[in-house]
Amino acid sequence: MPSPRTRGSWIRRIGIVLVASLAPILPVAATAAPAQPPSATDWSKAVVDSTMKRFTPATLGSWGYQTGLYLYGQYLVYKRTHDKAYLDYIKAWVDRFVDANGKVSNSFNSLDSMQSGNLLVLLYQETKDPRYQKAAAQIRTRLNTYPRTSDGGFWHATSREHQLWLDGTYMVLPFLERYGATFDDATYANAEAAKQLVTYGSHLADPSGFFFHAYDESGTQTWADPATHHSSEFWCRSIGWYSMASVDVLDYTPRSDPNRAKIIKNVQNLAKAIRKYQDPATGRWFQVPEKPTLSGNWTETSCSAMFTYMVSKAVQKGYIDHSYQAVADKGYKGVLAKVSLGSDGLTNIADICIGTNVGDTAFYLARPRATNDPHGLGAFLIMNEQMRGTHH
Repeated sequence: MPSPRTRGSWIRRIGIVLVASLAPILPVAATAAPAQPPSATDWSKAVVDSTMKRFTPATLGSWGYQTGLYLYGQYLVYKRTHDKAYLDYIKAWVDRFVDANGKVSNSFNSLDSMQSGNLLVLLYQETKDPRYQKAAAQIRTRLNTYPRTSDGGFWHATSREHQLWLDGTYMVLPFLERYGATFDDATYANAEAAKQLVTYGSHLADPSGFFFHAYDESGTQTWADPATHHSSEFWCRSIGWYSMASVDVLDYTPRSDPNRAKIIKNVQNLAKAIRKYQDPATGRWFQVPEKPTLSGNWTETSCSAMFTYMVSKAVQKGYIDHSYQAVADKGYKGVLAKVSLGSDGLTNIADICIGTNVGDTAFYLARPRATNDPHGLGAFLIMNEQMRGTHH
């Protein structure tokens, strides 16, 4: 997913936090245990305030989906709190990459590179500055010539020829829908986004309700099954990306769209699998989600937040029945259990899988777990704003 350099820079920056969290437990309980503040804490504000203290817009990260995901979460908190500092911070970050003529200093040869386009559309809505419309149009225009599988699925990247990765659905489709709704391009955007979700699902869905991480139309990748051409394993965050993309795209998909019913059916099947494989002890989900008893498997925070968001929103929208609310509530408590305050008073979120390629079971189990990785911070904010909205 991210380049080793991008991933490395994030890991270096959070290294201090990681070292602190791995320090030996002191004998005095009052200083050893992470401070657990009252449950009334606004955790979204706590995460945003902590991140803004740790990084300036200039040091937050490069133009990439992880930073874009985090800042989209921060935007949701801005919309609720109306704290102008939150929006100013997002704008300052985006303006590192968008010049006076609205040109983005980044190529768009991967779906990952398009995720931050959400911020361009949202900043246009907030400021009406035409630079942001021009910048967003660069991504939209790129889709006209972007490579596809024979049945029309967007390749994960020009360097990932013939491949569909679940992750890619969230990287481009919510952006495309927002772009279409904002800039009078909804007819194309709504039909394309729904078609992409169904096309990806047709290659990656499993009878269990889960989805395989990736598909290679050419069948040349070492991970591609000789018969189906999909990878061998379920990975929780890739399923999380697809689940969030599905409920977000449905917000825009007209009832007349022939793919709408198929997307809802995928959401319903996914919800059943999510309920079945929720860890009864923690409320979270495992890195390899359908093998909870496998030695070395561990509950992963970002996908647990994504699943919680998807289930809660699907209940709210009536795609699944209300009994699933208990799954979301338990997932929410499980994710909150991974949040703590450091001795510096800043918020930490633990056990977040770093950016990850396609692999086998052993590969996913061995992925490093980080504290405050932006995948987890962003997923947490999106989940927390959804759960606050349904509980207040």
